[in-house]
Amino acid sequence: MKLWIKDPKAIYTPETGGESGLLVENGKILSVLDQPPEDFDEVFDASNLVVLPGLINGHHHFYQTLTRAVPAASNRALFPWLEALYPIWANLSDKDIHLSSQIAACELLLSGCTTAVDHHYLYSEQLINATDLQVEAVEPLGLRSILCRGSMSLGQSQGGLPPDRVTQQETAILKHSQQMLEAHHDPSPGAMTQIALAPCSPFSVSKSLMRETAALAQDFCAGLHTHLAETLDENAFCEGLYGQRPLDYLEEVNWLRPNTWLAHGIHFEPGEIKRLGQAGVGITHCPSSNMILGSGVCKTLDLEKAGVNIGIGVDGSASNDSSNLILEARQALLLQRLKYGSERVEVRHALNWATRNGALAINRPELGVLAPEQVADLAFFKVDEIQHSGNHDAIASLLLSGTFKAEHVMINGRWCVQDGCLPGIDLNRLKAHHQEAAVELLRRL
Repeated sequence: MKLWIKDPKAIYTPETGGESGLLVENGKILSVLDQPPEDFDEVFDASNLVVLPGLINGHHHFYQTLTRAVPAASNRALFPWLEALYPIWANLSDKDIHLSSQIAACELLLSGCTTAVDHHYLYSEQLINATDLQVEAVEPLGLRSILCRGSMSLGQSQGGLPPDRVTQQETAILKHSQQMLEAHHDPSPGAMTQIALAPCSPFSVSKSLMRETAALAQDFCAGLHTHLAETLDENAFCEGLYGQRPLDYLEEVNWLRPNTWLAHGIHFEPGEIKRLGQAGVGITHCPSSNMILGSGVCKTLDLEKAGVNIGIGVDGSASNDSSNLILEARQALLLQRLKYGSERVEVRHALNWATRNGALAINRPELGVLAPEQVADLAFFKVDEIQHSGNHDAIASLLLSGTFKAEHVMINGRWCVQDGCLPGIDLNRLKAHHQEAAVELLRRL
């Protein structure tokens, strides 16, 4: 079935043109059109819509949707924030993981996100199969996902940060990681579900686990992901524990390579930025989280100049506290203008981070671009709300005027959001169950 997406108000493509829209078939873009096609089966009228490539969320923690705006964690920097929340997260149940993954995926879809990376690293005696639960929750919604099998093995008794009860033995981590790769990882272009391996941070696992994780990922053509250089405290903690800066640590354990992408990447020195570019490592910028926790500002333009691909992540919903990717792109634009000046950071920078560059950062070059042979992942936005009235550039108005929801979302040629709604999902019922689970989670303390 050939679908002609007809006459969009504006379309964000690598080249100019495309006034007559796109031709889509079998989950792929056949062509970007400058005139009506001769052959098509269906027409979708996009004349009142701005069309973007589906947005890419490069870093998230779905489970944290259950702990938004927790008073005990408010007004804290990263380490004390974690110390306030770890005791709550230690009591997560199977039901909690399923519900939190569903609500996060729905929220992302409604904001125009088509691909999401989730980094789950909390396992305990009562929660041992989080990845399976996430696949079960997310796949029916149609969201393209990279689910990171995270890990923590160094608890407080061994000099690490997390409580011992949310850590695992390293043999168990590696065994389960391989099982998840075998069960769910599809390394092929256009894959709907992939598994990446993702120790939480350099100071929550051993060097041997980092090395073995890198080797296992290479065996399965899977990605590597972790938090790095998020705060000055984190850098100091790593230096105190290992006697080296985080990037030197990564190089020693064989993580400086193109299938690695890092969350945050704020506190790098100039020489380290150059090394990241040479190694082909990606960085996911998480502006809202960085501002809420007071962590610092990612040096996006310096990193890009060195050859680093920059993406955008909403990060955990306990440090954002939402999962809205189009708003996160706006936040990235504003924060980076504050750092570099409005003359150097354009709307296109933020849109590229949220689309084509974000896809490259997570090693998915087939995503994030409206071009022939790319996957048909598209986000459609209206610009007729009151905040857009009087605009002279529909694409720029998405970010400058503060768009916060998508009207339609297509993933792999399938409609996943229509008229601002999720087909087949009783969102009010899902929100009620999720809120009940959030209240119950705090009662378990």
